[in-house]
Amino acid sequence: MSQIASQQNPRLRSLRRLRGKRERARRGAFLAEGEDLIAAAGRAGRQALEGYRLTGTTLGGPGFVEVAPAALASVSTLGSGTRVMAVYEQLWSEPAGPLCVYLHGVGDPGNVGTVLRSAEAFGASSVALGPGCADPHSPKAVRASMGAIFTVPLARAEAVAELPGERIALVAGAPEALSAPSEPRDGAITLLVGAEREGLAPEVLAACERTARIPIATESLNAAMAATVALYEVTRRPSRVPAS
Repeated sequence: MSQIASQQNPRLRSLRRLRGKRERARRGAFLAEGEDLIAAAGRAGRQALEGYRLTGTTLGGPGFVEVAPAALASVSTLGSGTRVMAVYEQLWSEPAGPLCVYLHGVGDPGNVGTVLRSAEAFGASSVALGPGCADPHSPKAVRASMGAIFTVPLARAEAVAELPGERIALVAGAPEALSAPSEPRDGAITLLVGAEREGLAPEVLAACERTARIPIATESLNAAMAATVALYEVTRRPSRVPAS
């Protein structure tokens, strides 16, 4: 196929529409751009639904369409532009243990993507998103995940009852400091994290088995930092971590 040169090419217009949440939901797809993300997708065995690369490069492998520099830059959400981008299917699963992270009302896509990255780093089984959370497939969240969007199972959860195992809510000022339970219920743990300002709603807290705090000198951490520290805490003693 000859290269795409026009910024008004129908395929490029379709890519631009994927910047919108409604279009991503309608198509069940999302856009990833940049060599690192495309490489991460390949390592995870994810096949692109469609792919585009800068003319004259071999990025992305067979099947990627070559695009002239100005035309590819017109689609990119990166300030510096990109050399390769691709569309992937959104994959959703059920909340699963032995270690699940649940986000409630976390509206910043950068935080959602960073939590995915931390979940991958600490071997979490899934990340579940509750009401009010940012779209994990938005360009900012996908970039912040650093490829974890392709490896960490994503779930939706409307109610705390859907979450696996012992549900531990992170709450500033809770009497108990966070630690992994010696005998987690059903062999699983779910860490519940709310937005920095609002925290977790009273009805969410009431549905949890316990609350716990992260011992820090200041009042709070943002959602991504809190989730990262909590994941470290509950996985740093192997004898007390649920086995997968």
